[in-house]
Amino acid sequence: MTIISITNQKGGVGKTTTTVNIAASLAANRQRVMLVDLDPQGNATMGCGVDKHAVDASIYDVLMHNARVEDVRQKAGEAGFDVIPANADLTAAEVELVTATSKESRLRYALARVKHEYDYILIDCPPSLNMLTVNALVASDSVLIPVQCEYYALEGLSSLLNTVARVQKVMNPALEIEGLIRTMYDARNSLTNEVSMQLIGHFGARVYSTLIPRNVRLAEAPSHGKPALLYDAGSRGAIAYLAAASEMLRRHGRSPVAPIPAPSSTAAD
Repeated sequence: MTIISITNQKGGVGKTTTTVNIAASLAANRQRVMLVDLDPQGNATMGCGVDKHAVDASIYDVLMHNARVEDVRQKAGEAGFDVIPANADLTAAEVELVTATSKESRLRYALARVKHEYDYILIDCPPSLNMLTVNALVASDSVLIPVQCEYYALEGLSSLLNTVARVQKVMNPALEIEGLIRTMYDARNSLTNEVSMQLIGHFGARVYSTLIPRNVRLAEAPSHGKPALLYDAGSRGAIAYLAAASEMLRRHGRSPVAPIPAPSSTAAD
């Protein structure tokens, strides 16, 4: 069983898109998956087909000891995985956790109740290094970092890696860097290629070989409450995330079972 935080303090890099679509792609590979939405925006929740405004309880209630994980989790529609929803209530947790007991470890203790039921638990972190992100890092085995290949990409990574190092030193010595995944990739852009090579130069094999392209279907899928794999399985985005999940499985010594299809002739860029 592996718990992975998907995080980058820089917004707009495809963090939530990566979480939802990796979850769906792992489920397609017959893995038992739970997605934990730890972002007050609740975008991963909505992208899984769960109405964040209609939930009776959310990850906020879990962190505040008002509810158990097993009572809050829901099915992510037809995507084949479970989701712990989030909504704006979670904003209050950022403040309330500051003075709470065991404030950094609440998510870890909560997930301990159910982690034996899953092969993967993916945590969609907020785009900031706050107490929610610290909870995610303390609860996790590793960190997957989506990176958009643009000018400030490396600059933003340094703060995140420093935070990971501090969590390793003080609260979770087993925490590792799962890898970096390049998102919204446009090979026609010379800066994209240049930054991509810089990432490989800095991080070597930690950079996933799979590239996630800019893709209209990836952008459209959340508004339909579906991962791209359910919205348009032949789209370049859906296929790329299926390949990324297969790469993750191989890195963990597991065999992918879902075939990666050829792009459909109508797949949108």
